[in-house]
Amino acid sequence: MRKVERYPVEGPNALWQVYSTVSRIKSVRNFICIQLARYCPILPLKNWIYRCLLGMKVGEHTAFALMVMVDVFFPERITVGNNTIIGYNTTILTHEYLIKEYRLGDVVIGSHVMIGANTTILPGVTIGDHAIVAAGSVVHKDVPAYAFVGGNPMREIRRSEMVVPSEFDENVRNILN
Repeated sequence: MRKVERYPVEGPNALWQVYSTVSRIKSVRNFICIQLARYCPILPLKNWIYRCLLGMKVGEHTAFALMVMVDVFFPERITVGNNTIIGYNTTILTHEYLIKEYRLGDVVIGSHVMIGANTTILPGVTIGDHAIVAAGSVVHKDVPAYAFVGGNPMREIRRSEMVVPSEFDENVRNILN
C-alpha cells in the first residue's frame, strides 16, 4: 500500500480548498519553474531548477526528459537518486485532492532507475534501485529494487536480484528493442 498522509475536509471537494493547504504564490512560482524545466534542453540547468528552485532532492547525472511534469504543489516531497532516467512526459505526483479528503505522500525513486515515457507515479511510492518501469505504466505501489514492472494496473514482469552495470545496460537495450 502507498504511504500517504490523509487529511479530511469539510464542505466542497478538497480541490476547491487547495489554497488553504498551499499558498497561491508558491503554486504560481512552482508552475513557472516547472514549465521552464519541462522545456529546458540543458540537463544540468534542469536539475538545478529542480534542486534549487523547487527543493527536490535530485542525484548526480539524473536525467529528466522533455515534458516531465513534477508535482506543482509539493515538489519538495520528491527524491530521485543518482544516474536515473525519467522518461518523456512522465508525471510524478505527491498529492491527491479527492471529494472528502486530500492525501500527501513522498515519492522516492532510487539510483540507476529507468522510468519509461508517459508513466504516472502516484503519491507515497518508492521505486527501488536499478528498477525499470515500462512506458505508459501507472505506478500505484512500491517497486522493488532490480524489478522490471509495467502496465495499468502495474505488475512485476521479472526481477533480477543482482545486476552488474554491463548486464543492466544490456537488459535495458533488450527491453527497448
